[in-house]
Amino acid sequence: MNQPQSLNNSFTVLPAIDLRGGQVVRLMQGDLNRQTQYKNTPAETAERWISTGTPWLHVINLDGAFSSEDQASQEALQDILSVTQKLGTQIQFGGGIRSMQIIERAMQMGVQRVILGTIVTQQPDFLAQALKVWGSERIAVSLDTRNGMVQTHGWQESTPLKVIPFAKQLADQGLKWLIHTDIAKDGLLNGPNLKATHELAQESGLSVIVSGGVETIDDVRQANDHVLAGVIVGKALYEEKISVDELRYYINSLGGN
Repeated sequence: MNQPQSLNNSFTVLPAIDLRGGQVVRLMQGDLNRQTQYKNTPAETAERWISTGTPWLHVINLDGAFSSEDQASQEALQDILSVTQKLGTQIQFGGGIRSMQIIERAMQMGVQRVILGTIVTQQPDFLAQALKVWGSERIAVSLDTRNGMVQTHGWQESTPLKVIPFAKQLADQGLKWLIHTDIAKDGLLNGPNLKATHELAQESGLSVIVSGGVETIDDVRQANDHVLAGVIVGKALYEEKISVDELRYYINSLGGN
């Protein structure tokens, strides 16, 4: 097993932007009834997070994830892309990506990496098909878990799939990038589940990005120390538990991703 390192130069911090009805929001543990809406527009939010020096933003279309009308959030994504394309930042985008046509539309809009979720549990051949068309750098899978079991449909439905064996199956299909969210941690600002995510990375051999629960810059450092590929930071930035300046300083210390 690899030993934790004090500095992982391939480590990436991805500020999150969650879209619902074209607005920037955060949900607590994926619950639509526990939503906070923020006043800044999606484009303004993107500019603010890009000012940290991050090379990537993590953008989720919650309307798509919950199978709601998502025209407003698609327009918000385009606004974000207008900013990122100007400033040279890349977007990792997910939420309701359940057909090859939707992937193609996102790629044509300018998204660099598309995140698959529910579809990979429902259609076993879909991931291999997507990887064949777009390659392993442009396709990621998000495994959202509760008590080690994979959840789907915006965290609303349980599956009988255990996360580590399932992740190994995805790796066998050629997957490289995996995003792991422990739902019990999401939006609570009490630290991510780094132990489980580290084990997932080690056992699967995938490049795993941890999401959910980041509260302080120390949580970000700890994710790096656990030899993960990256960390997604959401509510901690919106609630200013981590300041833009603090995150900028840390990203600069990584020496370029």
